Amino acid sequence: MEVIEKINSFINNLVWGPYMLCLLLGVGIFYSIKLRFFQISGFKLWWKETALSFFKPNKGSDAKSKISPFRAMSTALAGSIGTGNIVGVANAVAMGGAGAVFWMWIASFFGMATIFAENVLGVKYRVKRNGKYVGGPMYYIEKGLKCKWLAVVFAIFCTFAAFGMGNMTQANSAAGALENCLGIPAWLSGAVLAVTVGLIICGGIERISGLTEKLIPFISIIFTVAVITVILMNFQKIPQGFYEMFTQAFDLKCVSGGFMGYGMSMAIKYGISRGVFSNEAGLGSSPIVHSAADTDNPYRQGMWGVFQVFIDTTVLCTLMALCILTTGADKSGLDGIELSIYTFNSAFGFAGTVIISLSIFIFAFATLVSWSYYGEKSLEYLSGGRFIKAYRILYAAFAFVGCIMNISLVWEISDTLNGLMAIPNLVAIILLSKDIKYSEIKKLKSCQK
Repeated sequence: MEVIEKINSFINNLVWGPYMLCLLLGVGIFYSIKLRFFQISGFKLWWKETALSFFKPNKGSDAKSKISPFRAMSTALAGSIGTGNIVGVANAVAMGGAGAVFWMWIASFFGMATIFAENVLGVKYRVKRNGKYVGGPMYYIEKGLKCKWLAVVFAIFCTFAAFGMGNMTQANSAAGALENCLGIPAWLSGAVLAVTVGLIICGGIERISGLTEKLIPFISIIFTVAVITVILMNFQKIPQGFYEMFTQAFDLKCVSGGFMGYGMSMAIKYGISRGVFSNEAGLGSSPIVHSAADTDNPYRQGMWGVFQVFIDTTVLCTLMALCILTTGADKSGLDGIELSIYTFNSAFGFAGTVIISLSIFIFAFATLVSWSYYGEKSLEYLSGGRFIKAYRILYAAFAFVGCIMNISLVWEISDTLNGLMAIPNLVAIILLSKDIKYSEIKKLKSCQK
């Protein structure tokens, strides 16, 4: 076991080191320039095509569609939103200081361009299998790059990551939240979770997206209202919170035993890494579900990815960070879930523990269900559609295992697998940049005039 830990630690330091963070940012910067900073210049367009489309008679998609663009986005958002927004933000602030939030914004801003490119390629190169659209990095790597082996590598990493980061770690967080808050035994949570997850994922993407379409907006609104309430209770400290976010992002002071610029380097490291962990832009998971959407325009679906990252990181992560800073919880010396609970307890008492625990449970559950689809489609690609029923049964069983065991090593290995997923995906979206054309965005703009 010790040997496995050392090997994983070595690989993890490589895949999540400064070179990977630079690559993730670099791809986002490249596409931002290529698309003329569409995040800003096209704000009105992508906002109309996403959030404001609900005010249209058909809610932005064909009313007869089983997998509408919004359903696909909700499923992708369910896969990324959750522990990254609660525990990840708390960890970023605890380890990188308030300045880490600024670098999360940077990761979010350029991540919007990256995820836009991913989703456009996903829809462009998707195929129909059994009457349903399937796509993702494995398809645009094979069909676009003509590189089958690299597509297989991505699919393998994604399949294993689904059992780790998408399943066991989420199940463990969900069970831990209920046990700490309500005293529910982990084995009981695991049993209920395994059965529930099994029933949902056996219904395929229609049942998964149908659940996330209702669950994610509901819990996101509840969580957001709770966070804003805490912030407003400490509204006089809001300016100070933003001041710390900006100034500590460029903190060049020495620390004891450290070196000049240590504070800034920690802010960059944890801000960018936790930002990517939160929104998954560049990892290649998002286009797998966006490719299933009933849409006739890849660029329209790409905009749902932009909206996804905006809500996930720019809005929710910022609010959670501001919640921590305005309550002074960042000075408590706590980290992760303990810091999040402390923050809400300072405002609501025991009710705060209930709010944060239930939020973690529901977000983790939604992530668990969504990631089942990512792993299933990757396995389907590798096996030609065989073993899917066995996969679903095994996936549900692993949810139970994740609830009852100590999975610290699983967390670490899963984090490594996520980083390994990103490598073939980033290579592909860079080499296929010719397929992403700003002229197509201009056509959509002209249609709205």
